[in-house]
Amino acid sequence: MSDQPGTPAQGPDADQQRRDQPEAGQQGPNGRPAQPVHPWQGAASPARGVPAAPDRSTRNSQASPPRLAPRPLQRPAVDPSQSSTFGRPKGVAGSFDPNRRGVPTRGIEQGPPPPEALSKAFGRPQASGEKLQRAPGEQPMVAEPAEEPALWNSGESDPWRNPAAGAVIGPPALGEEPEEKAKSTETGPLLSAREVLLGRRVHPRALVILAVVALLIGLAGGLLGRITAEEGNPLTNPDVTLAEVEQGKDRPKGTVAAVAQRVVPAVVSIEVRVGAQGGSGSGVVIDGNGYVVTNNHVISMAADTPGALVSTVFHDGTRVPARIVGRDVKTDLAVIKVEVSNPTVAQLGRSDELAVGDEVIAIGSPLGLAGTVTTGIVSSVHRPMRLAGEGTDTNAVIDAIQTDAAINPGNSGGALVDGNGAVVGINSAIRTLGAGGEGGSIGLGFAIPIDDVRRIAEELIRAGNVQHADLGVNAKSVSDGLADGAQVQNVQDGSAAAAAGIAEGDVIIRVGERKVAGADELIVAVDRHQVGERVPVTVVRQGRELVLDVTLR
Repeated sequence: MSDQPGTPAQGPDADQQRRDQPEAGQQGPNGRPAQPVHPWQGAASPARGVPAAPDRSTRNSQASPPRLAPRPLQRPAVDPSQSSTFGRPKGVAGSFDPNRRGVPTRGIEQGPPPPEALSKAFGRPQASGEKLQRAPGEQPMVAEPAEEPALWNSGESDPWRNPAAGAVIGPPALGEEPEEKAKSTETGPLLSAREVLLGRRVHPRALVILAVVALLIGLAGGLLGRITAEEGNPLTNPDVTLAEVEQGKDRPKGTVAAVAQRVVPAVVSIEVRVGAQGGSGSGVVIDGNGYVVTNNHVISMAADTPGALVSTVFHDGTRVPARIVGRDVKTDLAVIKVEVSNPTVAQLGRSDELAVGDEVIAIGSPLGLAGTVTTGIVSSVHRPMRLAGEGTDTNAVIDAIQTDAAINPGNSGGALVDGNGAVVGINSAIRTLGAGGEGGSIGLGFAIPIDDVRRIAEELIRAGNVQHADLGVNAKSVSDGLADGAQVQNVQDGSAAAAAGIAEGDVIIRVGERKVAGADELIVAVDRHQVGERVPVTVVRQGRELVLDVTLR
């Protein structure tokens, strides 16, 4: 048997060894404090997991082969200070001490008492047996015992605190809910509106009285609102009724409206289409057989083009195809014919009787707007105006009537009428700011005098063409500061001028009774005479005036 510390004793008598084992806290044979021995560490009890060693006598008597002894346990030395602090107290062999209060504190020094202020604020009240500190004024929800046992083996039997108590099935955590009453599926009679809103206590008479009172309140509120609205906006009057005027009487003969009513039906719109191209203008019905006079530049694009279409549209919307009767490029006039019965014919007046300041009316289809009427005055007469329509063969000089009535593209070929409704000219040109005419009307329009139109239209209807008198010279406009005229640049061989003795360099200042102030005025002055007519022509040659008789050819 080994007596070394840390080695378990071996032998059959475990009780004797416990008696020989020194108590905890006493010195052993080696001078060190003896360590307590657990009950399960006796010699009679084998080590956990290791079988007990057999007796030597038994080992020797048996014939089994020798077996190795268990490896001795190595137990480190225990510090006396730690043993005194963490070791079991005397007389305690188990893990818990039921009488802990009676054991004096060993090795623990008490600290100084807390200050009085902290004790009053956080300390337990005097003569209080409660184990837990509660807030001031807080009471436990259920009654608690005066002193709750700290351990389950303190003498009281509590199955919740005794781990050795048997398991018992207790009552359910929640009580059984009472069964709901079966819902009734039976439905009673339907309630009326009076019962739903007011219940059964209101009599029908009271409902009628209540409705009458509500109606009276509504009428009073509406009347008050109307009075308030009328007083709030004095500019409105709901009772106003505008009086109707008497029906207008017949307009006087010379008014613009009366003239327009008579002349507008005689003015038509002319549409020309050649393939994908087209143009439009105006025309005036001058004969009951359907003859319409217009400008040459309106229908010139369809004159020599196969398949071209020319149509006229009357003021009531009637569209009728038209055919070209004849045209005159030197006066920018043309005549077309439509197949209609009993058309409205315009009344032709006299342009020689016009004076500057006379009121005139322009009627046509400017910008494609049919039946447009504009008014103005005659601002000048006998105004020579050269016409050269772009895209046409027109190259004419007209003795125009100048007017400030608004004339725009599309008015060409329309009527210029006086205050009596008589046609005094055919609208033909306008003066614009732009070279291409983009500026529109600026208050200067020009019309061909109806006296010239009548003569040219008659010749076109009778023969289909017109012959003009010709002097046979080329001239330019000149001025010497005292007089203006047309200077002859050359004389054509065999012409009327050559036969009369007019020479190059002569300045023509008069043809017949008409004064000539330039080259364009010379053309219109000659054109007013017939072919073969003998006309006196006044010229200035080397400072002297000469009158020569010229027979126009």
